Parts: sequence; C-alpha cells; structure tokens
Amino acid sequence: MGKRKRRDHGPTEWAEQIRILRQELGISQGELARKLDCSAMTVSRWENAQLPPTARYYIELGKLAGKQDCWFYWGRAGLQSSDVIRALTERERKQFPARLEEQMELAAAGGGAKHESARRPKLVPIPVLQATVGTHGGQGDRHDNLSYIPAREILGAPAEWCPNPGYTSLLRVRGRSMEPLIRNGDIAAVDSSQTDRTNLDGKIVIVTNEEKGLCVSRLRRYPKFDVLESENRDYQSVVLGKRSGWRIIARVLWWISAAP
Repeated sequence: MGKRKRRDHGPTEWAEQIRILRQELGISQGELARKLDCSAMTVSRWENAQLPPTARYYIELGKLAGKQDCWFYWGRAGLQSSDVIRALTERERKQFPARLEEQMELAAAGGGAKHESARRPKLVPIPVLQATVGTHGGQGDRHDNLSYIPAREILGAPAEWCPNPGYTSLLRVRGRSMEPLIRNGDIAAVDSSQTDRTNLDGKIVIVTNEEKGLCVSRLRRYPKFDVLESENRDYQSVVLGKRSGWRIIARVLWWISAAP
C-alpha cells in the first residue's frame, strides 16, 4: 500500500483518514460498512465528521489500514503499542516492522581507531519523532499515540538509560513553563509503555488532549484526585478527571539540552 497523504492533525482528521483509507481500498461506503458490520449511513457520518467511530470500529479500521497506518486508528481507540503487542500471536508479531536495533548498525564514536566489539558501550537506537511537545499550559502537536508518528532521525543512547527500548522515543520540547527543569528546545526521552498512574506519582509525563495536543507536565496524585503541575508556579494546575480530556501516554525518562 502506498504512502498515504496526511493532513494537519486537526480535531476531525480521523474523518479525512477514513475516507482516504476507503478510497485506497477501492471500495464503496456500503462495502466498508459490510466489512465492519455497520451501516453505510454510519460510514457516511464518519467521513463527514458528524460522528466519530467507537473504539471497536477504530480497532477494525486499523486492521484494514495495515502496519503503515494501523497505529493512527488504534491510538484513537486508546490503545498503546504495548497493549496490542501483548495480544498478538507469535505469527502476527512477525508482520510488524523489526525493532530498530535489528535494522541498523551502531558505530563506536569518539575515536579514529577501531574498537574491539566487546569493549564498545551497549547503545540502542532511539527514534527522534517528527512531533513537538508543549510544556504545561502550552500547545503541542496533535497526536493521540506516539506509535504512529514517523521518525526524522535516529540517535544512539546508553542501554541503561532505556529500560524499555522498544517503546522509547525522543520528542522536541517547546515552551518555558517546565523551566528550570526542562527548557525550551530540549529533547526529552519518553517511554510509552509506562502509563499506569499508580506508578507515576511525582514523575514527569507526556499527556495528550484533543485541543492542546502533546504536553509535558508533572503528575501529582492525591487521595481524591490527580493533577498535572508545571515547574513554574505561575501556571495553574490541571485536574485529571473523566471529563478533562487529558490522557497519559508516556513517562519522561531523561532529557538533553544544547550546549550554551
């Protein structure tokens, strides 16, 4: 399947992507409806942005989209890559792209002479995603899931810095509300397998919201509610409730800054 043209990640991007998917499959709205066990009117409402699909239909649309675009739909269903991979059979897992560390060779840097492989530091390749995350209270790129964002380049990082390398990626930070901890222009390493709030109290996390997009903040847990806080106390905290629209999609492991 050819590379699919994407629009900006606006609130109704899902409608355009469903229409493009159907056209690339070469089927009518009625035929897509039969594949998904729904009505042609439902498909029409999806494509006209009148009604978003339920999680069940997003999952089925992801299966039809194939490995290139499946995460767009599965992310809309609220699934993380770790959720899906655990549910796959061994045969199904082979249909997914090989892990990055199996696709590339890492050269030892810092010296002109060859190093013995046994003495080389253990590095893992981490993708730098084509997305920017805003700091608390700011605006980031609109994405529901990190798994389907393309990478612009690869950076090597020490293995001990990445406990779950298959779920680790790098994001550029924009904004100043997390200073002096995380500064404007920093690159943050994030782990998308760590999303359970019970293990993230006091940790820096990546959250997403349909209006604000990707944001970085600190999670604080209290007996009756959870909140997102900035390092700069001039910014108001955000209560994480069912109606807030915020969802945790990764934990920040570490970050790097450019030399002054």
